Amino acid sequence: MKHTISELEDIASQVRRDILRMVHAVQSGHPGASLGCADFFTALYFEVLNHNPKFDMDGKNEDLFFLSNGHISPVWYSVLARSGYFSVSELSTFRKLDSRLQGHPTTHEGLPGVRIASGSLGQGLSVAIGAALAKKIDGDKSLVFALLGDGELQEGQNWEAFMFAPHNKVDNIIASIDYNGQQIDGPTEKVLSLENLQAKFEAFGWHVITSNGNDMEEILKSLEYAKSLTGKGKPILNLMSTQMGYGVDFMVGTHKWHGSAPSDEQLANALGQIKETLGDY
Repeated sequence: MKHTISELEDIASQVRRDILRMVHAVQSGHPGASLGCADFFTALYFEVLNHNPKFDMDGKNEDLFFLSNGHISPVWYSVLARSGYFSVSELSTFRKLDSRLQGHPTTHEGLPGVRIASGSLGQGLSVAIGAALAKKIDGDKSLVFALLGDGELQEGQNWEAFMFAPHNKVDNIIASIDYNGQQIDGPTEKVLSLENLQAKFEAFGWHVITSNGNDMEEILKSLEYAKSLTGKGKPILNLMSTQMGYGVDFMVGTHKWHGSAPSDEQLANALGQIKETLGDY
């Protein structure tokens, strides 16, 4: 391991502070699922991915990551900055005019680490599968990772992609689902029930693993196990349970913080619950 569990937890703590401060500063953004996925992104970028912050759009001979639920850009921007893709100070430009850090990730400003514009939900997995197929054609043994939201699965294009990958034996992709049970209008079970996702993915032909996305040690073990399953004829699906707003007591487990920014008082309360470990930007 490049980092201990404790070190990774400290990085994730700072990432959560970044998320809260970014969203608060412009009173705009999506803190809920960003907080819930901070541990996953930290594990991915600081331990699991074979990646190079000296960014090359083609990404040959390195692992690629695609964020489909692009509204959780705050967590991705924080981890990209903290892992060396661009200056941490640039986080202060989040969602401001002429910033590279738009509310949904874009490519036209050339932000290192971002290979597709995302956040128009339901499309990311299709792109990731295309990238995985390209690696196979090129003889590139690196892997492709993708993250989708659970509410996003209500978009039909996902299910075309879920059918396509097993049929074509795309076995160099690991897709994770942020399974927090919440979306902008309420719990997924009330908006449009997802039913038994594990059974669905297995029926489509994916190798499914389950994990706790808010336990750093379990995330690492699950992703390493997922990597061991690649190259065996099936795509891999990591069904990752998280809590929206994880780390902040008044935000946790509710859709109310899907796309709402904290007030000054709420920010102070939230930051008081999360340790500053790497220094605020």
